[in-house]
Amino acid sequence: MTTFDSRENAFENKFAHDAETRFRILARRDKLIGLWAAAKLGKEGAAAEDYAKTVVLSDLETPGDDDIIAKLHGDLSGLGVGVNDIKAMLLEKLAQAEHQISGDA
Repeated sequence: MTTFDSRENAFENKFAHDAETRFRILARRDKLIGLWAAAKLGKEGAAAEDYAKTVVLSDLETPGDDDIIAKLHGDLSGLGVGVNDIKAMLLEKLAQAEHQISGDA
């Protein structure tokens, strides 16, 4: 194997690792915001975990955050939680998830 091949493999491995890490961070963020929303809805225990799973799955529907924002807004709008509140919480939970995942490594 040449030096070029070794470097190419290293870059491919780093890209795959970074993509996997990003996926794990976003999945953790979605679970965290799902648990936050579940608490707002008065859900606890297994019901909160089940709701958080639906939030994680909703984020897999389309690229970007629009699908998760739409789900949360639909579920929480009756409680006075607006889109801006959800976007702010997504940022907060993203930072928390990044910290948790980087702590796992």
